[in-house]
This record gives sequence, structure tokens and C-alpha cells, in this order.
Amino acid sequence: MFQDDIPEQMRWLDAHKPIRKQIRTGSPYSLYFRVKFYATDPSKLQEEYTRYHFFLQLKKDILEGRLPCSPHTASLLASYAAQSELGDYDPSEHLPGYLQEFRFVPNQSPEFEREVEELHKRHVGQPPSEAEFNYLDRAKRLEFYGVDLHYARVRHRSLTNMVTFQQYNHSLSDQSNLEIQLGVTAAGISIYQNGVKINTFSWDSASSSISPHTRHMAKIVKISFKRKQFFLQLRKEPSDDRENAIGFNLANYRACKNLWKSCVEHHTFFRLDTPKLPSRRNMLTLFKLGSKYRYRGLFRMFKLGSKYRYSGRTERQTIELGKEEGNRNRQFNRNPFFRTPSKRYARRTIGGITRDVIKDEIRNEEIRRSLVHQSQSMSAPGLRNINGSAELLERRPPSMSSPTKEIPIRRAWSDGHQSEEDEGGFSPDYITRGKQFKAYSEDGSFTEKSYEVLPSYNENLPNGNLVADNSIVLIRMKPDEHGRFGFNVKGGADQNMPIIVSRVAPGTPVSNANADKCVPRLNEGDQVLLINGRDVSQHTHEQVVMFIRSTRESHTGELELTVRPNADDCHSGCPEEEEFVNHWLDHVYIPDGVEEEPDFMYTPDNLNPPRPPITSDDALKESMVLVEEGLKTGASLLQFDQLFRKKPGMTCNASRIPENICKNRYRDISPYDETRVTIRSAQDYINANSVNMEIPRMGIVNRYVAAQGPLPNTSGDFWQMCWEQQCTLICMLTTQVERGRVKCHQYWPDLHQTIQFGGLQICCVTEETTPSFAFRDFSMINLNTDEERRVVQMQYLAWPDHGVPDDSTEFLDFVFRVRQQRVGMVEPTLVHCSAGIGRTGVLITMETAMCLIECNEPVYPLDIVRTMREQRAMMIQTPAQYKFVCEAIMRVYKEGIVKPLAEFKSPFNHK
Repeated sequence: MFQDDIPEQMRWLDAHKPIRKQIRTGSPYSLYFRVKFYATDPSKLQEEYTRYHFFLQLKKDILEGRLPCSPHTASLLASYAAQSELGDYDPSEHLPGYLQEFRFVPNQSPEFEREVEELHKRHVGQPPSEAEFNYLDRAKRLEFYGVDLHYARVRHRSLTNMVTFQQYNHSLSDQSNLEIQLGVTAAGISIYQNGVKINTFSWDSASSSISPHTRHMAKIVKISFKRKQFFLQLRKEPSDDRENAIGFNLANYRACKNLWKSCVEHHTFFRLDTPKLPSRRNMLTLFKLGSKYRYRGLFRMFKLGSKYRYSGRTERQTIELGKEEGNRNRQFNRNPFFRTPSKRYARRTIGGITRDVIKDEIRNEEIRRSLVHQSQSMSAPGLRNINGSAELLERRPPSMSSPTKEIPIRRAWSDGHQSEEDEGGFSPDYITRGKQFKAYSEDGSFTEKSYEVLPSYNENLPNGNLVADNSIVLIRMKPDEHGRFGFNVKGGADQNMPIIVSRVAPGTPVSNANADKCVPRLNEGDQVLLINGRDVSQHTHEQVVMFIRSTRESHTGELELTVRPNADDCHSGCPEEEEFVNHWLDHVYIPDGVEEEPDFMYTPDNLNPPRPPITSDDALKESMVLVEEGLKTGASLLQFDQLFRKKPGMTCNASRIPENICKNRYRDISPYDETRVTIRSAQDYINANSVNMEIPRMGIVNRYVAAQGPLPNTSGDFWQMCWEQQCTLICMLTTQVERGRVKCHQYWPDLHQTIQFGGLQICCVTEETTPSFAFRDFSMINLNTDEERRVVQMQYLAWPDHGVPDDSTEFLDFVFRVRQQRVGMVEPTLVHCSAGIGRTGVLITMETAMCLIECNEPVYPLDIVRTMREQRAMMIQTPAQYKFVCEAIMRVYKEGIVKPLAEFKSPFNHK
């Protein structure tokens, strides 16, 4: 790209125009090599060479302020960058202040550098590729990652025969000429005010594989601009009398055109299989309009003024090109000159060219052509796949998707399969990337269809031991010393899905292709066909998990998987999807004598099927529409999966003190030091956090103590915490034993019995048990002061041993009982399950959503989860739990179980 005539405006070069006609300043020309399309998950990029360029781009974005992030996140990213450049921390070489010569963030301070130094010390053992991998994995979660921002203002006046902005954004309805930012992304156009996202309009609401059931959820149907006015035309609702459009004012004509072109490019790249050429009929029509058009080849676009068409490769084409070039033996040498302390990590891996070659031979024409070719064929967005893994089917070298250096095991995937419900850590049993794709059959019906590459056997391929000619791979692996294989699976006959590898944990046998424990390497997205020779196509998910577990008990302990590599990468669109964009501009007619710029239009969808009406314009209803769409398309689960599990910068040091380790039920579930609850004793530790959920419009804060289920040795601490925190309500969301495993110790006495913990005496006064609930009243007496308090325990018994409830009725009944008990209560409610994160998070989310509905505020479940995880790690443990609570929220809203209170209802009702 190059600097435009307009200050602070950058423009991309048009590949079809000579440089001299685009840059008016004349030679010498200053051009900048940058990433144009940001991959959704850059850490999954196949080529290490491509990942390295993405790493450099993101570093520059943060340094120049284009990618804002919090100080904690910035310091963590900087520490990964330091590890990549300098290698392991060495006190003899890295003296205090050794990072002063590096620049990571704007206005870098000595305090920031010291924090980065401390974090750098923790990355010992990470090779450069792994440090960059971790950098990308963290950077992708930033709010403005992959957002192309453009400054604008909301139009002051309405358009003729068009509805103004307020129907689609209640928060801006009463403001005119408001300064905002428009962000173009892979998913659509987002609107920001003061750096906060306030609305999003999607290209099609679904991912790039558009099923017939979700196609009607599209919002943007046309993008156009005139002079410096930019317009979004949205799908017309059945209840609307006029077209829905949003108008924005930009700084000038050029800024408006740049925004329009960015929208065209992003939609084409991420949503289409190939850039669409105009039909023959349209070409003839354009040709007849005369000399206002410039002919550029039989199958090229005619030009009218500044009419524009994206002519590069799409994401799909780039992936296909990568498959065709899968056997190319490119190598990427990491020169130890740049990383003196890390010489042991210098290695040859895939990529393209050594960094020395890039630096020393950049003037060589052949190398320049090679770089241009690689920037097109190996660019990060080309390996992005919204619906599936970014892995290519034909190439699977050891260093593609994850670092080869072994790192400490994450207990989040402690069993190498879908972990037990609420036992700590995460097991994404459902990720939208694994959805089956739909395609039209010749008779017009929808059929299951997939695309499969059939490479022949090649001894030079890293994963060359194919057992047949149809891309079937035989993988043998052994568990680690803890009996774990290190991967999760999803799907099963009970879910009408194939068995897909949904997660491969770093630092485990399956993630290290050089280890003898897994040959060749298993990748995310691989479809499992046989387990130890047993066909699993007709088995349920639970049965498949048991097959994997039972392998550990065999005499060899070896697991043999027959897989189809990277099944999630298979994709086939239907004819309607291929015609999703019919044209950018079929006809534009300018009457003679009219001296003005033409209207430039981009129509991503010319279909207008019906969709459920939105009868009100308030923010609550709009948020419910977004929740519903996210559930239908699977976007909500993908967003949940990408949300941080532990807040960056938060420490859990107290849980790792030797005398406290035995007080943790699960090794990977620890309380944040900053928000943990402390008790007044010689050892103040208990595995619990304070979680506060603010309901601003009501002026209240719902206070909770989220804790793990007590152990025999922590029951006394549990009751002491209950006394010191003045808790009068305990919500227990688990039974004592599930599936033969102890989930929670019985920390309370039986009916009419008394137990004593130190200076506290607890007596069970009443007990009422139903098939779904148990309610107990306790008398708690402080023997030192003779003070007595009444504590109510409400236990939910209906949560199934595995997964989530099929129906939310009993759970909602329990939540209503809890809310009734909390009326007038200012003390925190003590909530626990087994680990204190899964079902505990579901309850807090549900009650928070009900409060927001009552005060007529928008409900965004992901924001609720984010707020909880900022106070206790990993709240809401699995995608299934998140989906369950979102569906429960939709149910209480749709069925009117919870309604806005009268005092919070708006006096205006737009019909």
C-alpha cells in the first residue's frame, strides 16, 4: 500500500493499474508491505513463514496504536516477542534494562519494560516458533483485531423513502451528526463509538458455508456511496413500509470510496468462492452505453468512473492453491544471529525463504517475484476457514499448526478426551467449525456433501503412511505418564455428526510429531473413522470416549486411530451461495448534462426471503434477536470458544503454595489472587472468589461467592467463610456423587443432627427433598460469641450426570426460587458446584440476564461471561453449558416468563 494524497490515508495498490497512475508524487515510490485480510485464527496458519509475517504485522499494529490493548495484554505480548527475538532469559546476558532498545507499545515506560522482563523469565524453553504461536493466539482475542476502521458521522437527516438509523440502533436514535467509527471485518460492518462496539451488521450472519436454514438471516443487502455519503441498505422487515437504510457522512469522496472498496474486498474474500464476473448480458449492456466505459479485456470489468471489482484470490481459492502446492519443499531457516541466546532453536522448517535471504537479497528480481507469489498463495487469510480447521489436506508437516517444543501440560484437557462435566478445565464438545456443510443436489433438495482431496502416497510427505489412496491415515499413539493422549473429540451418532478431533492440547503426545508417542501427528479437524479397528460411525459420543479410555487399560496401552485428515476443511457451497453476489454494478446510467459523481453500489445479496419480524426498536429486543441468530448460526459458540478462559495478567499464586495445594479439588481450577475470598485463620486460603454483577439501571450489585465443592479437609473453612462473609443462602448445584465419582463432600449434618467445626456449630433444622430439589435450614452458632444465624441451603438435583439438561423448565424453576429467597438480601450468595465454575457460572449468568430483562436493558450473554471470568477463571465451563443458558434466556424472554418492570418501560413504542 502507499500514502494517499489525503493526510493519514493509506491506499492499496490496484494490481491492474500502473504504479505511476496511482501515485501522483512520482518516483521514487514508497510502498509498504502489509497484511490486508486478517485471519480469524492466525495461530492456525500452516506456514511458519506466513505466521512470522503475521507476527511482525501485529507487532507493528500495536506499536503504532492501530491495535489497542490493555497494559496487561500488551506486556504479555511483548514478553512473547522478546522470547522470539532474544530466546531464553539469561541473567548473565540480560542485565536490568535489556529491553530498553526494543519498542513494543506507544509511550513505552520503564515500568512496562520491567513487567515485560518478569514475564519473559516465564517463557524459558519456548523456541521462536512457539513464542510467535502464543503471541498470535493471544492477539487474535483483541477487540480490534482484524478490524479495518474508517471515521464517519451518522447522517443528520433521513433519506427519502428510507428509515433512519434508530430502527437498528436504539442507543443512537436521539443523536445526530455523531462521531463514530465504521469497522469492516470478515463478518460484516461493526459500529464503534469512543472505542466501544455498539452494533454489528453482518454480511450474512452465518459463516461462509450458508445453509438454507440460515440464509434468510442476512442483514446487509446493498452498499453504496455518493460523494462523501455512505449508505448501508438492510434487509426489509415484513413489518416495514419503507426500505431500511443507514446513512453516514465521511470526510470526503476518497475516504468514502476507500470504505466502499474495503467492504467489497472483505465480503468477496471471506464470503465467496470466486470473484464474480459480470454476466454476458450485463457486459453487452455496459458496452452499449458508449465511451464512458473503458474496455479491459473480454472477461474483465468495464469501467465507469471509479467502479471497482476485487480481482484477487478469495479465501477458498487460496486454500485450494495451497493444496495444489502442498508438496513443494520450501524451507524457512531461523538464523541464530537474531537470537543469540536461542541458538539451540535454530532449525529448518517450512516457510519459504530464510530471513537472511529476505534481508540480504531483497533486490534480486527472482526473490521479489517469489515473495509476491507467496504473499498471494500463502497469505494468512487464505488459510483461514471459518467453518473448519485451517489445516490443508495434502500437507501435514510437524510444525504446521502448533509448536513442536513440548510445554507444560494444560490441565484443561487432562484426559485426552472430552473431560467430565464440571471437573475443571475446558472440553469444547461442540464447536461451530465442525458443522456439516449443505449443498444442493440436482433435484433441488439439500444433501450432505463434502470436498475431499485424494493425494497419492508420497514417501517425502511428513505424514506419508497412508493406508489407502483415499487420504486415510493410520495414527498410533501412546499416552503420557499420566495416562493422557491430549485430544478432544466431538460428534457421534447421537448428535448426527461424524467423530471429529475438536482440540489438540499443546505439549501432549499428539501435538509433538517428533515424539515416538504419536506417529504421524493428529490434527484438529481430523475425522476419526476407526478406533483400534472398530468402526465408530454408528456409536454415540459417550461410547467413543469410552473406547478411547479403555485403550489405556490394554496390555500395550497403544491407541490406533484411522482418520481422514482434516475433515473440517471439506467445503462445498450450493449454487445459491455461488450466486450470492450477482454483480457489483450491472447498469449505471448518468443522464446527460448532470454533473455529479455516480452512485456506487455493492449488492451482496439480491434475495429477499422473509424473516421473523422485529416489532420494536428497543435495545433489549435487538439484543435478543442477536442472541437468537447467534444460536441458529453457531456464531455464539464460536465467540464463546474464543473468549479468554483466564484473564490475562491475573495471578493464582496462593493456590500453588504447598500447604494450599491439598485444598484444591482440581489442579487446574484456582482462584485469582486479586478476587479470592480470604478467611481469618493461620492459613487464609480457600478456593473461592468474590463475583459481583452490577445491574446499573436498577442501582444494585448482585454479590456472589463462587466456590468449589468442599472437600473433607476444607468443610470447616467453608463454614468459616460463610460466617465471615455473612452468607445466609447457599446454592448447591451438584449431587455428592455423579457417575461413581465424588463431586462434593457432605459438609452439612443430617436432619436434627449437629456438627462442629472449630468455633462454629451447625445444626440441620429442617429438610425438604423432591426429585429435583433439596431445601435445608441450618442453625449456625458461633460458640465464642453465642451469636446464632439462619442459613438456607438450596440444592439443585436435576442436572444430569453428563452434559446439560434437555429442558430448562426445572432449572428455571430453581432460579426463580433462588431469586425469591434473595429478595431484600444484601449479603453475598454462596454458590458452588464441584469445581465452582461450570454450573455456578450458568446460575449467575441466568440470574443476571433476568435482572437485565426486568430493567429493560440489552442482554449480551458473552459480556456476562466475560465479566464473570474477570473475577473467577473459566466461569461457564463448556460450550454446551453456554448454549444451554443462552437458550434459557431466550425462553424466559420469548415466553414472557420475565418481563421488563413497569418503571423501566420506555414511554415510546415504535411500531
